[in-house]
Amino acid sequence: MSEQATAVTTELVRYLAAHTAREDDFLVALKTAAAEAGIPPISIAPEQGTMLQILLRSHQARTVLEIGTLAGYSAITMARALPEDGHLHTMEINDAHADFAQSWIKRSDVANRITIHRANAVELVKTFTDNSIDAAFIDADKSPSMLYLEAAKRIVKPGGLILIDNAFAYGQLLDENPSRNKDDVWAIQRFNDHMAADDSLTSVILPTGDGMWIALNAPAR
Repeated sequence: MSEQATAVTTELVRYLAAHTAREDDFLVALKTAAAEAGIPPISIAPEQGTMLQILLRSHQARTVLEIGTLAGYSAITMARALPEDGHLHTMEINDAHADFAQSWIKRSDVANRITIHRANAVELVKTFTDNSIDAAFIDADKSPSMLYLEAAKRIVKPGGLILIDNAFAYGQLLDENPSRNKDDVWAIQRFNDHMAADDSLTSVILPTGDGMWIALNAPAR
């Protein structure tokens, strides 16, 4: 670690969030309605949404695959970074979540850029052809994360983006005996070690929200 490195404290993360562009009224209303509908409040943080948009726009992404729709917050956020003829495919196995997300996507300004696929993502990703997507965002059940990653590496074009949320394991990444979500935390710990050792990717964890892996589907030069 560099001697110039700054510790990522809770206060610093809050500062980062406070100095990022705010989410608009539509997304605020979506989150409020999702909470009222009993959907878990685990959508990406607003600053993560801004980061995703910057990455997609700078990469000139036209096609995106999302694994884990939840309430549709991240799908709408990312679709807004795509060109008019761009498209985002999002996968959701929970019908209640998919119904909620669909209703809000229809009301959004990017309804024509998003398709919800209702199926088990592990099986559904098998139907996507090799090198057919510019970017993939994985934010779903943690136990199949290795399977999702291998599918993304096949589907995403060489040099494309692969993004994975919750790298900090809900704040319990360094806990040997997590107090909650133990199986998910342990799965994330194993996944992080796997990502760090994967020479086919160029990757880094960015400390926004609950931590996010940013990877290029290409080895480092």
